[in-house]
Amino acid sequence: MVTEAFQLGKIKMYVSEDHRFGTDAFLLAYYAGVKPNSVVCDLCTGCGIIPLIFCKNVKPHLIYAVDIQEEAIELLSRTVTENGLENTVQPILADLRDMSQSLMAYESVDLVTANPPYMTSGSGYEKLAKPQAIARHELMCTVDDVCHTAGQLLKYGGLLKMCHRPERLADVINSMRENKIEPKSITFVHNSILDKPWLFLVTGKKGAKSGMIVEKPMILRNDDKSYTEEYSRLYE
Repeated sequence: MVTEAFQLGKIKMYVSEDHRFGTDAFLLAYYAGVKPNSVVCDLCTGCGIIPLIFCKNVKPHLIYAVDIQEEAIELLSRTVTENGLENTVQPILADLRDMSQSLMAYESVDLVTANPPYMTSGSGYEKLAKPQAIARHELMCTVDDVCHTAGQLLKYGGLLKMCHRPERLADVINSMRENKIEPKSITFVHNSILDKPWLFLVTGKKGAKSGMIVEKPMILRNDDKSYTEEYSRLYE
């Protein structure tokens, strides 16, 4: 595994060709609104970018970072050790479909974040390297698996924050409700005000009553193609 270092503020993190991150990770971390002293679980964590952004900005009490790919957890473990984050971030190599061996207690988490695979299993994954296929396609977990595990881990009143593609919106909302997580707010992300959304960010609350707010859209670029002020704040 060939690794390279990436500087995230004062945090030196490690990535590889197969385990990197994109704009959606920053959007979800920004949207999550994580609070100090909270217990967080990031599912499908990859190289751990979302937990590391939390550490850079807020530093919750404890963050479980779960992924099924050994190389991804190795990268995150190296980052955690080098930056002295052992008491805050716990990398967990596990299949989120069976968390019984992870030592995480059910109904113990305040916030679950998830940037899951966007595409279904039968949509061209054969052309990708295996680690990339697992990250992008529902080969090892589905939306239903993510929502089911989130429902198990969250305390009553705890929040699930997830990003996904608009074409999967019905799947996400249906799965959240099936697992007693009520969708409460949604934000659509547009590259420009004239473009259709390419991503949505959704909040669900365990055990809540029905009623969802559609927030104002997040626009990434101005008419002159420069970044909007809101988008620029993601990287500050």
